[in-house]
Amino acid sequence: MTLSAVVFDFDYTLTVPDRPRQAVLDDATEEVSAPDLSREEYLEAHSRHLDSPDRVPIFADILPEGDDTDPEELAAAYREKVADSLVSVDGVAGLLADLREEYALGLLTNGPTDAQQSKLDRFDWVDNFDAVVITGDLDAGKPDERAFEAVLADLGVESEDAVYVGDDPEADVEGAKNAGMYAVQVVFDDGPDPHPDADAHVSRDALATELPEVLKTL
Repeated sequence: MTLSAVVFDFDYTLTVPDRPRQAVLDDATEEVSAPDLSREEYLEAHSRHLDSPDRVPIFADILPEGDDTDPEELAAAYREKVADSLVSVDGVAGLLADLREEYALGLLTNGPTDAQQSKLDRFDWVDNFDAVVITGDLDAGKPDERAFEAVLADLGVESEDAVYVGDDPEADVEGAKNAGMYAVQVVFDDGPDPHPDADAHVSRDALATELPEVLKTL
């Protein structure tokens, strides 16, 4: 079967923060005079609200009981800090421009709609995608098969004709494989271990040069 579509993850696959996300969270809490919050508790709450339109319920979950910080104000501050911290992985713009000559391109990203959209708006290369799906607009996020089915439907391709490219072993690799897609895991120093079920692994530092050749082997 000929591969006809390539679907990408966004965070830590196509973009990276210019400083640790804990530092970004600290900047946001400091800006609104909120108490210190850990990245770990944030991620735990984030996983419970993948279908939320914004981060307000995430912060409502993790702010200490009795604290008078407005979750909406903190969510807005964090949204801006995160978006401002992001930079493209080397060569992404050229990679996408080249791939779209041969494949339909999709983007599937977990997270609240307004938060993820504020990130996407920072990068002109997002215009290369034929379909962009944010799980905040869905009933389920990755690794749920319904998330992958949504982007495949928007692209008009069958799962066996598509590959998902992402860094997370569970959300990206297992999710894509369970949805019937190929999976290419993006790996990097201090990142998740390579998943044995991935069809291929690509170094994030060499994504732009290695991925086109890897796709030809699927």
